[in-house]
Order: sequence, then C-alpha cells, then structure tokens
Amino acid sequence: MANVRAEAVDTLRRRLGHDFADPSLLERALTHASVGEGGGQVDGRTVADNERLEFLGDRVLGLLVADRLTRDFPSADEGQLSARLHALVDKSACARVGERLGVGAALRLSAGETKTGGRRKAGVIADAVEAILAAVYRDGGLTAAKAMFDIAWAEEFASPPAAAVTNPKSALQEWAQGQGRPLPTYKVVERTGSDHAPTFVVEATVVGFDPVKQTGRSRQEAEKAAATALLKREGVI
Repeated sequence: MANVRAEAVDTLRRRLGHDFADPSLLERALTHASVGEGGGQVDGRTVADNERLEFLGDRVLGLLVADRLTRDFPSADEGQLSARLHALVDKSACARVGERLGVGAALRLSAGETKTGGRRKAGVIADAVEAILAAVYRDGGLTAAKAMFDIAWAEEFASPPAAAVTNPKSALQEWAQGQGRPLPTYKVVERTGSDHAPTFVVEATVVGFDPVKQTGRSRQEAEKAAATALLKREGVI
C-alpha cells in the first residue's frame, strides 16, 4: 500500500509541474487531520496535517482566480466577476481539480478515514487541493503557485460559466452586492400538491430588476432555480 501511495505522489508531482525544494510541504498538504492528533509520523518525523495550509490556499486561490478573471473579462462588472469567481473557487470546483490531478490516491489518511472512503470524498479532496496550492506557494512563491493554478484550473476555465455555478443563491447575492443593491429576497407565491409531494413556486427579487418566478419540489430547490434564472436573464452566467 505504501508503494502504491508513493507512486501516486510521484504522479501528482509531475502533474503539478512543480519541483519541490522542500518535499515535506507537499507531504503536509496531503496529510488529513485524521492522521494522529493533528499530525503523524513519516520516517520518524512528525508531519502536521493540512488544515493551516488549506486556510492559506483558499486565499491564494481567490487571488489567482480574481486576477485571471479581471484579465480574461475586461468588460465584466463586479457582480459578473463575483459570480464567476464563486464558481471557480468553491469546493465542487476544487474537488474536480483534485480528481483530475489524482489527489485521492496520494492522500495520507487514518485507517478509519480510508475505510469510510476518504480518498473519494469531495470535501477531503477539495481541502487537499487548496493545501497543495498553498504548499507550492510557500515553496516557490506566487509565480510557482500561478504556474500550478494555470495547469490545474485550465479545464474549469474552459467550462461554460452556467455549468460551473453550483451555488446560485450565493452567486446572486454577490452579484446584487456588486450592483450596490440590497440582498436578494425570496417569496413563496404558491404551494400546491400533497404534504408528501409538494410543489413550490418562488419569486426571487433584486431591487431595481424585474423579479423571476421558478418552480421546485422544495422551497430550497425553487429558490435556487429562481436565482439561476435571474442570473441567466441578466447575463451573469
């Protein structure tokens, strides 16, 4: 099993396109908190888990995405940029990046986490991806982090924006704030069907724009549909 993981780590290094001056940074980025009490032993040395690197990586990722978006979309307003940024930095996007890089097989997990499918958990993979980006940043600076980012996120930028928006309510909120408007509001205008199979019609409103109504099998589903429809109508996604 150790040899299998070692091969996975070597493959990951090649895919990242970064030669670590300090390989322990990558090892730390791949170490899940389930390994010991905040760390574990590698060759007799204690290796901390990746939570602090994940914290840093989240900020580095936000900077790199924002920089790329302002370059790629010079005419987009703040609200449009915010919606795109949210779609590119959220956990779903990071998990997809991690799957393409083969992060799951390279992770250091406890036996219990491994048995419960930790190598396939989107949240675990996404957190590790952010930690890896931070490790590259710590090892080689912003230039190295950007080089890794350009490789790892290439497919995310190539995807249609609408397909990448996984949290339309948050995207709509960020867009509304970018327009200088109050937070969006949602109102149930109709509820039909039985208690076991209801249908909701929800109206989403942003001050200064026409409201949008959409239907869903739950209030939350209808709210998301209405937020998505409003974002599409205004050309944000």
